[in-house]
Amino acid sequence: MKAPAFDYVRAASLPQVFDLMRHHGDDARLLAGGQTLVATLNMRLSEPALLIDIGNLAALRGIGLVGGLLRIGALSTHAEIEVSALVAQHAPLLAQAAPHIAHAAIRNRGTLGGSLAYADPAAEWPACALALDVTVVLASARGERRLPAHSFFTGLYATAMAADELITAVELPVLANGERQAFDELARRHGDYAICGLAARALHSGGRLHDVRLAFLGLEDRPVRAPRTEAVLQGRAPDDSTLALALQTLKAELHPAGDLTNSPATKQHLAGVLAQRVLRRLAA
Repeated sequence: MKAPAFDYVRAASLPQVFDLMRHHGDDARLLAGGQTLVATLNMRLSEPALLIDIGNLAALRGIGLVGGLLRIGALSTHAEIEVSALVAQHAPLLAQAAPHIAHAAIRNRGTLGGSLAYADPAAEWPACALALDVTVVLASARGERRLPAHSFFTGLYATAMAADELITAVELPVLANGERQAFDELARRHGDYAICGLAARALHSGGRLHDVRLAFLGLEDRPVRAPRTEAVLQGRAPDDSTLALALQTLKAELHPAGDLTNSPATKQHLAGVLAQRVLRRLAA
């Protein structure tokens, strides 16, 4: 199929974007990298009257340290995050996750902001945002506001972003002393949507883990933390007995949904496999 007819505007400023969004409402769509939007247009899952191309807005680009936080512009591509020295130093979880995103051609065009706004529960960036306690920076004609990742994702392809808002950047704490981060996922083939994935971070001291955060993707209608399992791991070394208790808790805590190729039981099992792998990496 081919995309329906639509008007196109290449925005020159954020005020212009906000004005177009106000004027056209639900008939307008924002175009960033286009790696999701173009596919939905071609399949007639989206039929906007107007595409607002924000790809030329310098204010939404760049990766840097601002006020002690790592700030990543919404138009930063997956590939730019993958090769960024600042990301590797201060948020290695993102550098580890990036190569799992689809294929190089898509990583060269797809954007961080687009992925977060689309809120696919099988995508890598939403789970990473949850694990790293990312703050999502939103802007509209009314001004700017910030939302923590745990409040941003509200359901299947759903976020707390208002209809007149767009994502301008994310901000996250830099890597702390003794902090370790790890990412892994399982897919039928590299580049396929993940069956299950895990983004994790923890403080490592004296062979024990503290402030553990486990954020799973591909299991429920949004990325999900496992707070009861995190509590089991708090202050303990991830030895065999601790891992066994953590996996037992995880099994009771997660409620994965099945899909066309994997049952809930399969996803439950794979979540446990990933948890063991990632926790051992955090403690290595």
